[in-house]
Amino acid sequence: MQLVPKTKLAPEFAPILEKIILDVGGMKCAGCVNAVERQLTQHPGVKSACVNLATEVAVVESEAGAVDADVLAQQLTAVGFPTQSRKASGTVAGEKSTLPDPAERQRREMRSSLRQLAIAALLLVLSGSGHFGNIGSSILPILNNIWFHCGLATIALLIPGRPIFIDGWLGWRRNAPNMNTLVGLGTLTAYIASLVALLFPQMGWECFFDEPVMMLGFILLGRTLEQQARGRAAAAFRQLLALQPQIARLIANPEKAGIGSASVEIPAEQVRVGECLQVLPGDKIPVDGEVVAGQTTVDESMLTGEAVPVSKQAGDMVIGGTLNQSGAIAIQATRIGSDTTLAQIVTLVETAQTRKAPVQKLADTVAGYFTYGVLTASVLTFIFWYFFGTHIWTDVTISGGMDMMSHSPLSTQHGLNLSYPLTPLLVSLKLAIAVMVVACPCALGLATPTAILVGTGMGAERGLLIKGGDVLEKVHQLNTVVFDKTGTLTTGNPIVSDCLSIEGLRKKHEGSRGAEEQEKNNNAQSLIQLAAAVESGTHHPLAKAIQQEAQRQQLSVPEAVDFHTEPGLGVSAVVEGTVVLLGNWDWLSWHGIAISETAQQITEDWATNGKTVVYVAVGGILAGLIAVSDSLRPDARLTVDKLRQMGLRVMMLSGDRQEAANAIAKELGLDSDDVIAGVPPAKKAAVIQSLQLQGTRGQGRQGDKGTKKTPHSSLSTQYSARAKRPATANSTQHSVVAMVGDGINDAPALSQADVGIALHSGTDVAMETAEIVLMRDRLNDVVESIQLSRATFNKIRQNLFWAFAYNTVGIPLAAGVLFPSLGFVLNPSGAAALMAFSSVSVVTNSILLRRLAHHR
Repeated sequence: MQLVPKTKLAPEFAPILEKIILDVGGMKCAGCVNAVERQLTQHPGVKSACVNLATEVAVVESEAGAVDADVLAQQLTAVGFPTQSRKASGTVAGEKSTLPDPAERQRREMRSSLRQLAIAALLLVLSGSGHFGNIGSSILPILNNIWFHCGLATIALLIPGRPIFIDGWLGWRRNAPNMNTLVGLGTLTAYIASLVALLFPQMGWECFFDEPVMMLGFILLGRTLEQQARGRAAAAFRQLLALQPQIARLIANPEKAGIGSASVEIPAEQVRVGECLQVLPGDKIPVDGEVVAGQTTVDESMLTGEAVPVSKQAGDMVIGGTLNQSGAIAIQATRIGSDTTLAQIVTLVETAQTRKAPVQKLADTVAGYFTYGVLTASVLTFIFWYFFGTHIWTDVTISGGMDMMSHSPLSTQHGLNLSYPLTPLLVSLKLAIAVMVVACPCALGLATPTAILVGTGMGAERGLLIKGGDVLEKVHQLNTVVFDKTGTLTTGNPIVSDCLSIEGLRKKHEGSRGAEEQEKNNNAQSLIQLAAAVESGTHHPLAKAIQQEAQRQQLSVPEAVDFHTEPGLGVSAVVEGTVVLLGNWDWLSWHGIAISETAQQITEDWATNGKTVVYVAVGGILAGLIAVSDSLRPDARLTVDKLRQMGLRVMMLSGDRQEAANAIAKELGLDSDDVIAGVPPAKKAAVIQSLQLQGTRGQGRQGDKGTKKTPHSSLSTQYSARAKRPATANSTQHSVVAMVGDGINDAPALSQADVGIALHSGTDVAMETAEIVLMRDRLNDVVESIQLSRATFNKIRQNLFWAFAYNTVGIPLAAGVLFPSLGFVLNPSGAAALMAFSSVSVVTNSILLRRLAHHR
């Protein structure tokens, strides 16, 4: 599905853009993300690239046909990031995907991490036993042997530490040092210093072979916990992927498609549009389609979140991935592969997880230079303590500081009397190592994507499609929510409530009161017949109501030709050689048709009661009035009240007359100041733009007060003019506006709004235009989507705060900033433990979003 950019409509000469999805491996921190994005954007033809550390996915936007996805994958693989391009499923019959199953890949990586962790933990226990002094030696004397600990450290570097060193070296080679570069450099420096102390005891250095072992152990423990947490964060998205059916039962002879037809099992990706499929009870429906035989109930909870099964029979549409429950049916495929609703949802959710919040840009900028900054800080720490610090505060070389840098009992083993005071070189080296190891670019890289991963996954579970981190940030800033009236606040199923014939349809006959009443009924029926004929050429909700009224009265509908529709105004057609017009006041005025005072009075009375008035003109003369009423959605008032409680201004936008819109607003508890009426679909975007340019209490709030319109005034013209007015002096800030509509006629307004929220209409327009799509078609989900967006963005801000705060505090702490005042010095293994658990805390905080939303 080609997504159209939201803010501007592309000009005709603009190049067509396509999106390439790549699965990228080998990324360890935000620095890696920055390196991958830089590598991708440098490729000719690539317009933009967005990389997600948590899901290991890159989305590349390029000119259609200008970039080969396989070439991009090969280039990334060549620089140390194993990459595969993702092909659209079902493009070629029988094509097999070469990509590993995400769940299987995660299980494989988790097993590998657990093995490495087990080895590191064993080495950690054996190495740490030296700190227990005589207790360890009494059980197993070799535990206090310095050469034994040298061997443990060597094994730790060669086995569990080997992948870290390799990745760190590759990062250094490609001029993109990462977290593994820092860890590898720190552990290797500690090991070499200890080895020199062991081989040359006369230098008076301390052996601290336990430090590299403990650093690797803590780091591997942290990564294993982090990987488990990331797996839980991605659980909702994996469940969404698991909904995609794998098998379809193809009916060999479509001419005899029925419940008992013979079928053959084929991969669901090989189904083609128009083919007939058999779906048995308990089967997942393989593709979107139409029921052609049988009846059943279908569990659509994966799409709507509603647990109540939906009845299906011949002619009804079914969605791929939903569960057939009670009966066997035969369906005809209408949408397959990437065109199915489920596939589009998966694509939207996955794309959302790569769209970054603007607040993440700061983290990305910092991450790009973070490792270089840490290495510089480490060098400066060494220089300061070696040339100045150890001479100013001599206690650090005499006592070794606090216990966190005290001597090991191993120091006196085998005649190696290493209990000399620490040398300035060794103290400076330890502090420099601690600075390298304590820094955590990983926490910065995971702060945003893990929160978005959890938030968008939860939204998908509940039928709320939120399209990315940038949307979350805009929702957090919302202060105004504008609702379309028809089909959004109302049910969208209007009915004809009144019909009044005025003149020109039949000659009046003199007679009794009963004859007059009979003629009145006949005239009303004739009016409905003509109106239904004209409305047969359009699909507007009002047209549907008139056609249903004709069916209810079992009236014959004459044939109409030469249809013409003017959106927001009316329709016209030729019926039995006569031009018939249906529409609003402006539509008839445009055609020069006079409206009597009696008709004006009746119109105002009906509109005051919340009814929409349709004028019918035959042969250039007003023939009658039809009133159509549409009831509010059951949860409309509650939704408006909740949004107001959240501090949001709620407005209603309608193409209906002011009186009719005010009647609906009164039921919702809205002030007339918050109602904008008489706006055709084409001009709704201009009204939204006007609200955006005005402050939350500026002129946009006061539009209709004191603007009583004359019968012949043009509502659409007045509101179009209002949209162009400048903001008043009272407007201190621009409004951040959300538009809620049905995603079809409201598409321009949804696109113009800062946040477009579309109730799912079964069309691609809603998915492409709006930033939030409500799959359950339930108005209360507007509240839930805003609450979820706010909660997710709060988690992003919390994660970024802790990631920055951790590094801001941890690096000076490791550099010994507290030693002069408190005598506290952080040793390398303690620094490694802090670093390891910083990223775990960020991911865990994101997972807590599920608990908060669950208790909401």
